[in-house]
Amino acid sequence: MENNKNPMATGMLAGIVLAAIFLVGFLIFGKPHVDLTDPEMVAKKQATAAKGADAVAQPPQDTQIKSGQEVSGVNAIGQSSHWKDLRSLPFPENYPTKESADRLYDEVLFQRACQVVIWSLPATALWAMKKGSEAEFGEGSNVFPIWKDRLSAETIVSTPNSDVIYGMGYLDLKKDGPTVIEVPPKLQGILDDFWHRPLTDVGFVGPDKGEGGKYLILPPDFKGASPEGYFTFKSSTYNVFVFWRAFRDEDGGTKEGVALMERTKIYPLSKKDNPPEMVFPNGTGRAANMLYPQDYSYFEGLADFVSNEYVGHEDWSMRGMMASLGIIKGKPFEPDAHMKEILAAGADVGMKMAQALRHGDKLPNTLYYDDRQWHNVLNVLDVEFKQETYIDIDARMGMFKIGYSISPAMVMNMVGKGSKYPFAYRDSDGNHLSGGSFYKLHLPPNVPAENFWSVTLYDGYNASGLKNGQPFPSIGSLDKLKYNDDGSVDLYFGPELPKGAPESNYLRTVPGKGWFTLLRLYSPSKPFFDQSWRPGDFEKIK
Repeated sequence: MENNKNPMATGMLAGIVLAAIFLVGFLIFGKPHVDLTDPEMVAKKQATAAKGADAVAQPPQDTQIKSGQEVSGVNAIGQSSHWKDLRSLPFPENYPTKESADRLYDEVLFQRACQVVIWSLPATALWAMKKGSEAEFGEGSNVFPIWKDRLSAETIVSTPNSDVIYGMGYLDLKKDGPTVIEVPPKLQGILDDFWHRPLTDVGFVGPDKGEGGKYLILPPDFKGASPEGYFTFKSSTYNVFVFWRAFRDEDGGTKEGVALMERTKIYPLSKKDNPPEMVFPNGTGRAANMLYPQDYSYFEGLADFVSNEYVGHEDWSMRGMMASLGIIKGKPFEPDAHMKEILAAGADVGMKMAQALRHGDKLPNTLYYDDRQWHNVLNVLDVEFKQETYIDIDARMGMFKIGYSISPAMVMNMVGKGSKYPFAYRDSDGNHLSGGSFYKLHLPPNVPAENFWSVTLYDGYNASGLKNGQPFPSIGSLDKLKYNDDGSVDLYFGPELPKGAPESNYLRTVPGKGWFTLLRLYSPSKPFFDQSWRPGDFEKIK
């Protein structure tokens, strides 16, 4: 039956009446006494608790905080009422009633589901990428998709770079055993295990120093001596992510970069004398869905990952939390309807928690500047997110909520080398960037990128390239932009071309879709690091 009464108002009124009764009782009789053995009193308290006994903990519907609204304390968005309800559940003689036990157990499972989502994002991000790639391009470590004509928004993957050439493959060390990767000279890439822990950089900052060579990747349970003649690394997971990137040719094309990647060879060590033929599908324009889901099926993917992966010693406690949700290695994942309801709520709210941390300014010390809205995506010194005595799970979540792949070079501050990725999701007034509004971004002269720079738009919901109807959701120094007389450049964003704006400097947004951006600086120069050069903010225009 639909209840049209306001539950918060009713709860507040009941609380006021109850407080008044207790106050009168205290003034007349002294310290009030409630007999929890009285059947009538217990029945009343149980009836109150039973109203929400079977409900999975859900956030209030009207929870949006308007820009500029000040919120303080736990009274914000009704949380105080939720916590008070839990604390008020009946425990006659310090034992829970059945309704109290059921309600609190559901709450335990719901909270665990939320935290498992946040903890497992680094793994589920890569697992979803692998499964999506296999579904679209085929399975096997010798299948290595290359986005030969650049990565457009048709391919759904988090924060891709449309201005370089991507190649992505996946090793299965459980199936294939020790695996060889033959790397040609001048190739650049990284190898990560499936918890996004770097194995090694490949190329100029890797052990081959840009000269190429053979890499041997060993499974986590490998024992014995490894053969000589390889750059050898032992993975902590059976699955390994192979990620190559190449810059575009001088004329803006991709032919040379693609040809370089296609010299890659990947094969099991056991088949080194007769390796399988490599397959290099063209991923451009292919609708591969390589994103983790944000609903109940998130846990189906996580269960699949757990059943296929090595059990590391460091994650047994979290595996215990997963076990209470029905995810146990070696056992089928078969939740009943009630558990599915809890997991669906946990996936939804867990993702919203991650989004609140990432795009709600809850991650500390991420701003690059004290007077700008540009953040550091990866504001850590250790790419495994290790602090002195703990893992910074919030910073880790903040990274993998919107991205994938990581290497030590990404956190190094090297003038003229590597890359930096300032990102923004608010305009100059502090409001989130909206697909229905118009903005101008001013970049002062001499953008500090010795190689190239670009600005890319991403969908605020899933961090994939914003599908806006243009060939690519990016714009930058590799494009034919119209510059101002002083060498600065103004870029424009909105659902249609703003009046007076040059079309060459325009990226379309989509009404109803919030968005954010990455400003990529390849080979950043000194003015970026000493902050003598600073990008403008997104200025809202009419």
